[in-house]
Amino acid sequence: MLARHALRLAPKSGIQPHRAFTTTTPLAMRAYWYDNLPGDQRLPHDSGRDVAPPYLAALGITHHHLPSDTQTPNHHPNLDAIAHQRSYKNRDTIEISPDLLPGYEEKVKTFFAEHLHEDEEIRFILAGGGYFDVRGQKDDWVRIRLEKGDLMIMPPGIYHRFTTDEQNYTKAIRLFKEDPKWTPLQRGEETDKNAFRAAYLQTRDGTAETATA
Repeated sequence: MLARHALRLAPKSGIQPHRAFTTTTPLAMRAYWYDNLPGDQRLPHDSGRDVAPPYLAALGITHHHLPSDTQTPNHHPNLDAIAHQRSYKNRDTIEISPDLLPGYEEKVKTFFAEHLHEDEEIRFILAGGGYFDVRGQKDDWVRIRLEKGDLMIMPPGIYHRFTTDEQNYTKAIRLFKEDPKWTPLQRGEETDKNAFRAAYLQTRDGTAETATA
């Protein structure tokens, strides 16, 4: 979601519910309930209530921490293995900062608008950091802190948003199967009925209700 692209829509007749999300994968990254208090979106907004790894996994969030490789950061062997396993053939690298992104302040507000995608979203943080917020089972926000070495995969159909942190710098690799085609579908009545959203909920509600935060 760090950039806006046109997404090739899959035929609705071919959409199937995801396989049940695993709740056993350990997640080392920090996640907590968003405090919903006023203030800049780039602040931590840390409620002090952590979210347990099984709950995140039940939402469909997958996390890997990959050691840095300063020689070939775009072709880390572990990253390549994950890309191969998930049939992601292509990748690009993006940097977000006030110096590199024209209209930075407005763009980070755009990134923070709640939306979903009809494909997986994979981000591997090379430098800097940021926050992804995802909707929990009761529609409250879970904030996920990503830093250098973190790779996170979000399933299609999950409502989320992104923001840089107070350092205002994120450098990340994005993985995709063909051309990068991610249309952010803003939340609304029509998107709530989206077939990918329905498939996600069918899978999530069969796993998240048994997980505890």
